[in-house]
Amino acid sequence: MFGLPFAREVLPFFVGALALFGAPALLCWLLKKRRAAGVLLALAILSAGYMLYFFRDPPRTPPDDPRLVLAGADGRVMSVTRAVEKDFIKGPAVRISIFLSLFDVHINRAPIAGRVMALGYHPGKRYFTFQEKSSEYNQHSTILIDGVETRCLVKQIVGPVARRVVYWLNLYQDVDAGERIGMMKFGSRLDMFLPAEDVEVLVQPGAKVQSGLTPVARLLTPAGKN
Repeated sequence: MFGLPFAREVLPFFVGALALFGAPALLCWLLKKRRAAGVLLALAILSAGYMLYFFRDPPRTPPDDPRLVLAGADGRVMSVTRAVEKDFIKGPAVRISIFLSLFDVHINRAPIAGRVMALGYHPGKRYFTFQEKSSEYNQHSTILIDGVETRCLVKQIVGPVARRVVYWLNLYQDVDAGERIGMMKFGSRLDMFLPAEDVEVLVQPGAKVQSGLTPVARLLTPAGKN
């Protein structure tokens, strides 16, 4: 599944980009409009190349520390806030929101090791993902990973540009920290919810993070000390 350095979902986008500009380029060539054909061919190569770049899937080795909570997405930390998450965390939570630009790696990875205890996709709006209300009202998927000492709710949130978000998981599947769990297509937002009493946050808004590599929080000991 991951033998190539990009996600398998690239194929229709790669072929579509080539066809969008390649077919008119061929027609212009047949009509002896060589300059137009050259421009269209260049656009075909550039757009197809961008698709390979966007769907890239670089190998990563997570830190060997089970007490670290890792970023679930590449991008920039938008906010770190307190919230009450009623459905999955069932109480006070820390929410770490990561915004993905069109130039970030869009493969998502598991923040913690554990068992997938909930999966779902929820229809909704398409507000810009830098808006706080997008976390609650936008289309999103939910992934709940239940670890040994804590749990983590991951929301893959669709923005106005994003085509869709996907997860590559099954219910009750065991995952390792840093393992690939899904992908967000064409710019989105990922929210991570953690029980507030279980973690110390290690990042601040504006921090640049990489999925499966950057620690965003640390689990506290049962005594509440680091």
